[in-house]
Amino acid sequence: MFYWLTDLAGTIPGINVFRYITFRTGGAMVTGALVVFMFGPWIIDHLRLAQGKGQPIRADGPPTHLVTKKGTPTMGGLMILAGLLVATLLWANLRNPYVWIVLGVTLGFGFVGFYDDYLKVTKQTDAGFSARTRLAVEGLIALVACSLIVWVGRDQSATALAIPFLKEFTINFGWFFVFFAAFIVVGAGNAVNLTDGLDGLAIVPVMIAAGSFGMIAYLAGNAVFAEYLQIRYVAGTGELAVLCGAVLGAGLGFLWFNAPPASIFMGDTGSLALGGMLGAIAVATKHEIVLAVIGGLFVLEAVSVIVQVASFKLTGKRIFRMAPIHHHFEQLGWTEPQIVIRFWIVSVMLALAGLSTLKLR
Repeated sequence: MFYWLTDLAGTIPGINVFRYITFRTGGAMVTGALVVFMFGPWIIDHLRLAQGKGQPIRADGPPTHLVTKKGTPTMGGLMILAGLLVATLLWANLRNPYVWIVLGVTLGFGFVGFYDDYLKVTKQTDAGFSARTRLAVEGLIALVACSLIVWVGRDQSATALAIPFLKEFTINFGWFFVFFAAFIVVGAGNAVNLTDGLDGLAIVPVMIAAGSFGMIAYLAGNAVFAEYLQIRYVAGTGELAVLCGAVLGAGLGFLWFNAPPASIFMGDTGSLALGGMLGAIAVATKHEIVLAVIGGLFVLEAVSVIVQVASFKLTGKRIFRMAPIHHHFEQLGWTEPQIVIRFWIVSVMLALAGLSTLKLR
């Protein structure tokens, strides 16, 4: 919305500053944080009152969670989405189609997560609605979004997969790319969802990934920087840096309330929305493989569940003491703060490794 003030650049001195993506990204970050700080306590009070017993705790999870986390309200993702949405609408260029596509994925996945959380709270069970139904809805949202991304791209590179560390080599999937990209988006959403199991564990890696992709989006959307770094130039994706800034601000505000012991949980409302958003930005900026590096922690969490389930079904034995893998470390005797902070460190290292692909080509 503020971007439209640039139409008055010739009449009002200094208004031209709103043209700069960097300035508006900073503004989105501050706005996202302020919205969550201002309305967070009100949202928490109303969710606690509405939910009563709070989020149901997994019976097959760590026994300590039945004591330490019982009664804590969920759906904290509503706080993040509120800050993200307000900040993006205020600071992003709303004429940019990528902004609306990524926002559509974020809110669509957020709605799926909200409905899942709603069923869990109202039925007081740790199982929401059918996993197949949920994946089908997520897949449909992702397919529509990825089709629009390809349509907006309007050239051959829109359906090509870029390979990190290689300058010119790409794999063109044709229209099959839409299904591949949708898989990336759905996978990212559910991987972040699986990571959200301890206080503060998911939100900081999401912010680290969002910050990294904010930089990637800015560089990929700038013809000069993209040529210098020899990465794919995707006109218009620079505006997604503003959305990433909004996530950083809203995430910081949420972390204030989610820090141990958490006053509120993110829930599927937030984790699915933020994961889907990261996946959509990776597809739009042509950095799908880099997402697997920067978001390597999410990949590890998802793989640990897949390996655990496959091993138990095939052999009757478990690889990990408990999955996702953060629960495995709990069973080994690591304290919750140890797991969370060490996983944050891993996320920073993976983000640096992912960003190194921008120059090492």
